[in-house]
Amino acid sequence: MFAKIWYHPRFRSLFFQSLFIVLLFFCIKTIWGILQQNLAVRDVGTGFGFLSESAGFNIIQHLIFYDEQSSYFRVFLVGLLNTLLVSGIGIMLATIVGVLIGVARVSSHRLLRTLAIVYVQTLRNIPLLLQLFIWYFVVLRAAPLPLHHLDLFNAIYITNRGIYIPQPITTFDSLGLLVIFFAFLCAGFFSLYLNRKTCFQLGKNVTFYYFMSIGFYFAAAVFIGLFIRSLQWEMPTLGRFNFEGGINLLPEFLALLLALTFFTAAYISEVVRMGLLSVPKGQWEAATALGFSKWQTLRLIIIPQSLKVILPPLTNQYLNLIKNSSLATAIAYPDLVSIFAGTALNQTGQAIEIIAMTMAVYLFISVLISLMMLTYERATLWGKK
Repeated sequence: MFAKIWYHPRFRSLFFQSLFIVLLFFCIKTIWGILQQNLAVRDVGTGFGFLSESAGFNIIQHLIFYDEQSSYFRVFLVGLLNTLLVSGIGIMLATIVGVLIGVARVSSHRLLRTLAIVYVQTLRNIPLLLQLFIWYFVVLRAAPLPLHHLDLFNAIYITNRGIYIPQPITTFDSLGLLVIFFAFLCAGFFSLYLNRKTCFQLGKNVTFYYFMSIGFYFAAAVFIGLFIRSLQWEMPTLGRFNFEGGINLLPEFLALLLALTFFTAAYISEVVRMGLLSVPKGQWEAATALGFSKWQTLRLIIIPQSLKVILPPLTNQYLNLIKNSSLATAIAYPDLVSIFAGTALNQTGQAIEIIAMTMAVYLFISVLISLMMLTYERATLWGKK
């Protein structure tokens, strides 16, 4: 009887799963007990009460209000926003550069294809940390002092302390124009969606929604022009030792952004290249026979079919870029790892809480990006929502 129950597949499965859970529970309990004992010996407290204490140090870049009297929780928010800023812009720029290089890799122009190969083989085989040092110490820190700055159009000033650009000052009227612009832009996208849906349903071209979308886009262009005209600009001016006013793009931010962008773009270009090569050559020949131009063939036929190959590894490159942003510590860019898991940890000694919060943030961002890309992949390739 016992042998019959023991060799039952479902019983064995439940038994070993339950045994694994019990062993895992005891391992976690043992590790937690040892950890609590060690903390007690060193007289180190636990808990998140330190988040309300004053940090007492300055941060060179913050997107929200921050001063030396701000709390450690404010430090956490500042570091998180700085990480999201450089990661978000880096993902957009790396995607654009990577797609262009990937298309150039399969181009029929020999010079363009050769330049793309040199770019990929060079950037992909140099460590990211070394590229970060090159951008920071060799390129940006080698710029002239503020008194001997380089200027572009008497509006953009390049120094070794960063790039200073005019800062737009928005008003209530300009924000209203911006809202109207986005409304017309969304209406244009929706009209194109209706046009495509109607064409598929009827099996023929329907121009009503197409011309409606053109009208919406024209209105959006008018309102974005009015928005730009309504803006007031705060120009950077040279003070006694440095520039004042405007927006200062720090060399730490620029170095990290450029290194992440061009390094990740080299890998994205290979992903795009393999995706384009996965489409049978007959698709190109059939499109050419039907009178499609190369751009129409690439946009309407090749890229939609290659997405099933491109999207999964592209998601991995996005996640790698976000995690690689933690190298900001090497050049003192105030990201989450640098100021929260670095400076704040050294001051408070709350290693468990701070490291746990930092790990949870990166885990949450990575899972969120993965879910977004998975949703887009299902909606695009399989028609699921």
